[in-house]
Amino acid sequence: MSTLQLTSRPAPAVRAIQPGRQPASPRLTRRGRLVVVLVLTVALFALASVGRVWAFATADASSGPVTSTWVVQPGETLWDVASAVDPGADPRDTIARIVDLNELPTSSVTVGQSIQVPVR
Repeated sequence: MSTLQLTSRPAPAVRAIQPGRQPASPRLTRRGRLVVVLVLTVALFALASVGRVWAFATADASSGPVTSTWVVQPGETLWDVASAVDPGADPRDTIARIVDLNELPTSSVTVGQSIQVPVR
């Protein structure tokens, strides 16, 4: 048979607070201060990054494509308009953009018709 021995531990020391005195506030160690500075730096960087992304997203969404108005002259076709608007680009791509901008059913235009053309 085994015997169970009970031992008593001494009670932890309790520091008495002297009347009229505040208990000492906890102090940050050097490592603790470094951690606080790093956490604040990362939080500020993340906040700045989110702000920049949000600013670019709202600027792109609100601006839309930049256009100007073109009045079709006698003898002009969309090919002529596209070549004049963006001479360095393929006219077929510019014609497609003009048709989309104006929601034209076909690629034909009439004299005096005002159309929106992309500005490069």
